Amino acid sequence: MSLEDNYLEYPHRRYGYDHDYYAWSMLHQRPRITWPGGKPLALWLNVSVQFFPLNQRGVPFKVPNGMTMPYPDLRHFSLREYGNRVGIYRILKALDRYGATPTFAINTQVAERVPYLRDRLVERGNEILCHGWNMDHLHYGGQDPDEEAALVQRAVGRLRDLTGQAIRGWLSPAKVHSPGTPRFLAENDIQWFGDWVNDDMPYPFNAGPGQLYVLPLSTELEDQFILCNNLHSEISWAQQVRDAFDFLLEEAREQGGRLLALNIHPWLLGQPHRIRYLEEVLEYITCGGHVWNAPAGEILDSFRNQQQEP
Repeated sequence: MSLEDNYLEYPHRRYGYDHDYYAWSMLHQRPRITWPGGKPLALWLNVSVQFFPLNQRGVPFKVPNGMTMPYPDLRHFSLREYGNRVGIYRILKALDRYGATPTFAINTQVAERVPYLRDRLVERGNEILCHGWNMDHLHYGGQDPDEEAALVQRAVGRLRDLTGQAIRGWLSPAKVHSPGTPRFLAENDIQWFGDWVNDDMPYPFNAGPGQLYVLPLSTELEDQFILCNNLHSEISWAQQVRDAFDFLLEEAREQGGRLLALNIHPWLLGQPHRIRYLEEVLEYITCGGHVWNAPAGEILDSFRNQQQEP
């Protein structure tokens, strides 16, 4: 029995992609980008400061690296809290030692629960982006739109109140979101988000009534992904970051500026047996003078300004 002729008909088929989220283009065919100071490589060093509730709901799924044992899972809860009590200060010391500029992705509930840490990060003057309400309040397909809209508004608005910053950026907990999340972000004056990891440069993203930009925050280089998901060693994590740096640097010299986006977690790399590997990576990346290390928002501004030039 043969198939009907319309079986292969697909009204959205076209060159590139079959969606309108962003335009199709090959990276090497785009206009060359030059980062400030003539640097070939921009570094977005993202520090995720998170709160994992002890009594997590797990809706619609248990967030990666959340509580895993029956309630009350104090072992894993206290380990996550260790990052916000101890590990973060080792991270800050390492960053300052190598002159590295971080961007802090903060769960709004951390800013509420730990005022000393919040004030310490605010006083540094580094950019803060909203990492959602906490690591157990996910944004997902099938979620009631009014519920999600209120969640975004609460997370963003409350973080602005607590930090006094404009809060231009967003990173969804677990990097998951619903089809409506970008629109809710744009409605709350968010200008960019880091959930999509499908490129090595920023790009415009259609959010319906407003436009966002994506700054792809690499999952493949993330300490959490490499150490907890892939079960690689700290030595391997450091080597993979160095390899990515070397490759992107060479590609940037040939084709124009590239973005190295590195996401780290204080409860992981802030451990006494791991902090040395972060220090080694920072020394390797910063020693040659090839990197423009800037807040995520400044990286986006530089990119956008060059896109608007005639």
